[in-house]
Amino acid sequence: MAKPYKHHKRGAGRHVQLPEWLQASEAWATMKPGPRALYIELKRRFNGTNNGQIILSHRDAAQALAVHRNTVGPWFDELQQRGFIRMTQAPHLGPAGIGKASIWALEELPTQAGHLPSKAFMSWRVNKKPRTKTGTSRHKHCDASAGIAAKLA
Repeated sequence: MAKPYKHHKRGAGRHVQLPEWLQASEAWATMKPGPRALYIELKRRFNGTNNGQIILSHRDAAQALAVHRNTVGPWFDELQQRGFIRMTQAPHLGPAGIGKASIWALEELPTQAGHLPSKAFMSWRVNKKPRTKTGTSRHKHCDASAGIAAKLA
C-alpha cells in the first residue's frame, strides 16, 4: 500500500538549471544582465530533448523579458559571439507567407541531431586593450636637473 502523503504530491515543477562551471566562465561573468536573462529564457524553452529546435523570435523574447523588440537583437548577437547559443535555422517566410521564427541551439548541451556541444563560451576571453602611456613625458632638462641633484647629494 502506498503512503497517503504521496497522493497529493505533484513534484517541484519545471526549473532552469545553470551549472556552476557555466556561471564561473569569463564569458558569463562579464556579460550584462540583459543577455543573461535572454539565455535563461532560451533555457526555459529547452525541455530536455529539443536542443537545436528551440524556437524563440525577437518579439516573443521581448514580450517574455518585458523590453522593446529592438532591444533583444543585440542580446542574441552577444550570446552568439560569446558562444552560448547557435542559430540552427534563420527566420524566414513559410510557404503560406507567414513568418517563421529563428531556431536556436544551446552550446552547452548536445543537440537533438547528435552534434556534440562545442562549449565555445569556455574559451571566450575579454579583449584587453593594450596599455598606453598614462603620464606625460618629461622634458630633457627635467632629467638633467634630477641627475645633477643626485650627484650633489
